[in-house]
Amino acid sequence: MILAIVGPTGVGKTKLSVELAKHYNAVVVNCDAMQVYKNMDIGTAKITEVEKEDIPHYLFDICNLADNYSVFNYQQEARKLLEENKDKNIVLVGGTGLYLKALLYDYEFSSIDDKDYEKYSNEELYKLAITKNPNVDIHQNNRQRLISYLKRKASSKATKKLYDAKIIGLTTSRDKLYDIINKRVDKMIENGLLEEARHLYQENPHSRALNTAIGYKELFKYFNNEITLEEAVYQIKINSRHYAKRQYTWFNHQLDVKWFEVNFDDFNKTIDSVKLYIDKEM
Repeated sequence: MILAIVGPTGVGKTKLSVELAKHYNAVVVNCDAMQVYKNMDIGTAKITEVEKEDIPHYLFDICNLADNYSVFNYQQEARKLLEENKDKNIVLVGGTGLYLKALLYDYEFSSIDDKDYEKYSNEELYKLAITKNPNVDIHQNNRQRLISYLKRKASSKATKKLYDAKIIGLTTSRDKLYDIINKRVDKMIENGLLEEARHLYQENPHSRALNTAIGYKELFKYFNNEITLEEAVYQIKINSRHYAKRQYTWFNHQLDVKWFEVNFDDFNKTIDSVKLYIDKEM
């Protein structure tokens, strides 16, 4: 059995993944584009060793920050893991929808888009880019990079599902989610995100991952004296909320997700609801 847990930041994906892995005797596989990188811990809300509860976790901390890990790399490594663990239950967890779809569907990485993008405005190019992948982080004014990204067509087809996976989404109201995100950012700062980011900034100033990841790229502007710390924290919250909105749009349009409203007062009720659904579907 393959389960995939999706949803925006802060809704409890990590906790649910561990609880389901314990209940169904499963292994956990990361499906977050930033959590593959080592040392990006606080800013990506990466699961800790204690939180893993001795459950095998794969594809976390597998890359150095100088590496340019791609969705193609993820597809190859994740499919290898699925094959190696085909006799076990597997829980995929993370908010990077493109990684999940590339894993589960017949994505190919060979074709090039020959469409003429020069006639599009920068705003139109940017909208096309985030439609293709909500994780893309290219500035709207970086026209040539946007065009290059759009021409790299991810797949000529992605309609056939290769794995029988149940996709479970955690959701909540927009107001509740935005409040969670704001408080989560404040907690990250309190837990040492500024120090973590400063250290990584000094050691890896040209890392593509760090310069695109929410929570780090904003603080890099602060370290460069472009904005104040207060402005950087505000931008992290704004960018996180915008990203969450794009995640919802992408999941709803690209994947068949069974959504569950999270009970934050008693998360065990959410867990029980998900288990009941899974057991009925088995």
